[in-house]
Amino acid sequence: MIDVTHQINAVRRQVGRRVFKAGEARVVTVSQSYDAPLEDVWDACTNPERIPRWFLPVTGELRLGGRYQLQGNAGGTIERCDPPKSFAATWEYGGEISWIELRLAPEEGGGTRFELEHIAHVDDEKWGEFGPGAVGVGWDMMLMGLARHLSTGGAVDPAEAMAWLGSEEGRRFVTASSEAWYAANVAIGEDAARAREAADRTTAAYTAVGDAGNAGKADQGAAG
Repeated sequence: MIDVTHQINAVRRQVGRRVFKAGEARVVTVSQSYDAPLEDVWDACTNPERIPRWFLPVTGELRLGGRYQLQGNAGGTIERCDPPKSFAATWEYGGEISWIELRLAPEEGGGTRFELEHIAHVDDEKWGEFGPGAVGVGWDMMLMGLARHLSTGGAVDPAEAMAWLGSEEGRRFVTASSEAWYAANVAIGEDAARAREAADRTTAAYTAVGDAGNAGKADQGAAG
């Protein structure tokens, strides 16, 4: 599917805190450079016909003030939009609300720097259970899908992607991503033992999703 080591190393991961009137929030940031022009990366991230090729099917109105819904995942409202440089939106899932902000910047040689922040108010107990990897691993998978789409122009098949997640290579990717988020968590002062336990729980949760997907495919095959 993709070179796991190269993709993991291509991503910069940061964890931080931000204080708002409503209280302190955690900030998870991922960034990667793509060998594609700014306008193409912007189109890939905002065109409802292209988003499903590397992420998930999306419905709604992708415009300022519009509502969007990712199939089987989060939805929200687009709160700010500055084409082709940035947009910000709410990220509503499971009865909770957080925020995302995408920023694109041109690089020398015609490439583009992609940076996404995910900002959430979370309590210490919940953060301690999984740490930044709870959302970070998912965003790593998203960046991988975008990298593949921009480099090949092809689309990611959801069933194929789920099967890959349960493969040895997929497990290696999840583990490496979780380890990278563990390092980012420790870098901001989190207790190493606590961060280790959170990372291990995150790895187990994501690999369990891959196993469940493969089990479902096996059951369908037997039934057919």
